[in-house]
Amino acid sequence: QVQLVESGGGLVQPGGSLRLSCVASGFTFANYALRWYRQAPGKERELVAGVSSDSGGTGYADSVKGRFTISRDNAKNTVYLQMNSLKPEDTAVYYCNARRETLVARLRREFWGQGTQVTDSS
Repeated sequence: QVQLVESGGGLVQPGGSLRLSCVASGFTFANYALRWYRQAPGKERELVAGVSSDSGGTGYADSVKGRFTISRDNAKNTVYLQMNSLKPEDTAVYYCNARRETLVARLRREFWGQGTQVTDSS
């Protein structure tokens, strides 16, 4: 079955670092663009970072630009989010998202992980 399993979340001090991982299975990973979203308590889910299926393009929310880095390893079916210089406002549940890039509408797919909690606190 299709699975996206996030890991690497936890409690970290302000200014610290974490690396989130999302391991995928059950679909052709290399054909999917990958994104990280997050949702803080009482707030809408927001796009944090994305990487294209061919790794040719990445994008970041302004709030994390320069601090977070998204990368993918197709051989391991894994997407990473390296988070540095963490701030309390980074506290959220982080979700991995995979979306197939295709012009054929019936082949479009989108999958979500269940999320991993990141808590930045002194």
